[in-house]
Formats: sequence, C-alpha cells, structure tokens
Amino acid sequence: MKWILYKGVSLMLMLLLVGCTISYKFNGASINYDIIKTITIANFPNRALYQWGPMESMFNNALSDKYVTQTKLQQVPRNGDLMLSGEITAYDQVNKSISSDGYSSMMQLKMTVKVKFENAKNPVEDFERQFSASREFDSSQQLNDVQDELVTQIIDEIVEQIFNATVANW
Repeated sequence: MKWILYKGVSLMLMLLLVGCTISYKFNGASINYDIIKTITIANFPNRALYQWGPMESMFNNALSDKYVTQTKLQQVPRNGDLMLSGEITAYDQVNKSISSDGYSSMMQLKMTVKVKFENAKNPVEDFERQFSASREFDSSQQLNDVQDELVTQIIDEIVEQIFNATVANW
C-alpha cells in the first residue's frame, strides 16, 4: 500500500513538472518583435559645462551595447522603429557634506542626460525627459583617481534608466 502511494505521488509530481512551463525574461525588455524590428541611436554629444574627454564615447558605447545585448532589435543609422537622441547636459562635482572643521568631507559627481524617445509604430509612447545619476566619493581622493570608475557606474545607471523607460515598460 505504501509503495502504491509513493508511486502515485511520484507520478503526479512528474506530470505536474512536465505539464507546467515557466517563462522568464531576464533582460526586462517587453518588445513586440513582430511590430518593432529596428532602433536608431543617435550620438549623444557632451554639452555639459564641465568636460571629461572619454565620457561622451563611454556613454554612447554603453547605450548602444545595452540595446544590442538585451534586445533583438537591429540598429540602423536612421528612421528606426524606435529612435533615441539627446545630449549630455550636465556633469558636475559638488560638495556633499562638510566636516566639523568646516572642510568638505564628501564630494558628489553627478551626470544628467536629456533623452528624446520616439516610437514610430506607437507615437503615444514618445517622450522627452532627463535622466540623472550620481556617486559620492571621499574628498580626500582626487577626482582623477576615481573618475573612471565613478563615471562608469553613473553611465550604467543612466543607461539602465533609459532602457527601462523605453523598452521595459515597467
């Protein structure tokens, strides 16, 4: 009797596992590839008052790479089903906190990007807005020593925000 019960439960579990499928999208994109097939990503120039040479190319490469690796969209030079354009509008270093001796103890590095998104297939999704991210660092450190790492982190965060706003439909 015990053996029959064991076999019955095992058979039911096996049927349950075979009959159910679970589907996950780890990239977060929710694109109907039957309708949306292409994307145009214009170069985002650095129009910030404070300039750091590598930042513009770092941002443009990261943005393009995100869509290449996380979607099946084909990048085209113009007139894509989805179009991204914009500019880096701000890149600033500011005092974040002051220590008891009156000197700065923490600095903040902040970047802002203005984005224009157009969906040729569904214009109601079009928008124009700004995305920002920042990172703090100890004022005893020189910006030159931490800039590459901090800017990479900031760019990754902004690119993720743009991706979520355009194709993830959160």
